[in-house]
Amino acid sequence: MYIKRTIEREILKLSSFFPVVFIGGPRQVGKTTVFENCEEKPRLKVSLDIPSIRELAKSDPKAFFDKYPTPVLIDEVQYAPELFSYIKAIVDEKKQNGLFWLTGSQQFHLMKNVTESLAGRVGILTLEGLSQNEKSGHPDVQPFLPTLEYIKTKEKNAIETTLPKIYEMIWKGSYPKLYQADNDFWSVYYDSYIQTYLERDVKSLTSVQNELDFLKFMKILAARTSQELEYSSIADEIGISVPTVKSWLSILATTGVIYLLEPYYTNITKRLIKSPKIHFLDTGLACYLTGWNSPETLENGAMAGNMLESYVFSEILKSYWHNGKRPNIYYYRDKDKREIDILIEENGVLYPIEVKKKSNPDKGDIKAFKVIENVLKQKCGEGAVVCMADTYMPLSENVTIVPVGYL
Repeated sequence: MYIKRTIEREILKLSSFFPVVFIGGPRQVGKTTVFENCEEKPRLKVSLDIPSIRELAKSDPKAFFDKYPTPVLIDEVQYAPELFSYIKAIVDEKKQNGLFWLTGSQQFHLMKNVTESLAGRVGILTLEGLSQNEKSGHPDVQPFLPTLEYIKTKEKNAIETTLPKIYEMIWKGSYPKLYQADNDFWSVYYDSYIQTYLERDVKSLTSVQNELDFLKFMKILAARTSQELEYSSIADEIGISVPTVKSWLSILATTGVIYLLEPYYTNITKRLIKSPKIHFLDTGLACYLTGWNSPETLENGAMAGNMLESYVFSEILKSYWHNGKRPNIYYYRDKDKREIDILIEENGVLYPIEVKKKSNPDKGDIKAFKVIENVLKQKCGEGAVVCMADTYMPLSENVTIVPVGYL
């Protein structure tokens, strides 16, 4: 059964404005499926995952487009970069919008080809796994901001916020194939996913010589989700160089597996932490890589808080990406150990968000919010503590307690 996605309205909007719409994102998040469900009469579809079709696209792009004319959906377009100059020529000749719908796992050279070859002709979107709102049947949401006005709009469609419910969602992850599947398929699915990812995406990148080392690297990173990166410590643990760590991080980030959350700082203070935080965008994958084999063991385990923070971050990020927007999103930490988990900057205002596993946060949990005006000298907007509370309620004059189920 198809699950409606937030990104559908952005696809149709961009398709009415651009000749080409491209959706990037990791494997198996539903890029092709969402395209196929955007039109009443599905357009011609061709997948470059099929070796014979890929060979035709690479060796004779003209014959390829004779066989697959517009309007057309081309899946996994990164396999035939030779097509981009022909797409540009067809677009410039026909001067129509919505001619090409393209999908691709976001590899380095793919995005370069898209942006350089099709500049001004392509609308670019990013799709991740199912959001909490999409799973609950309410995809028509706006990008998250911790304002009381926004939070009230979520009250009616919020899901139940209990530890078992939330940790089941964190553990199971966001891939559409797993959403309605029995939990018995969880480990089989992720084992297959990792093998496919290593063999198709990672192996094709020349900077990775040893797949077993790369898998070990993924496991070490998963154990550090929602933590600041320490490049030398990771390099020492695997036995690789710091430049290799940074190169491999770029692979995971560009293929949509992780997000490197940069710290927020200004020139006013020099006492800030400058390393990014890492977040796995699918917490189910992070759980699999770190060996949490049930929601119950995860909920009671040492990584429960870290996984919750990455889950909350991922949900917030998806609310922007699936609406076709790129958020200005950061974290804050200084050498006095004052920390804010998530900062969203909008229109010159910083909105602070703290994530807690408990259900009864107090004002001690938001002490660091004061640095926005006192240290950073920036305007502070409404803030939130996203936690396991049953319902939203004020914590202070400008901060609201927000249940995870309201995301």
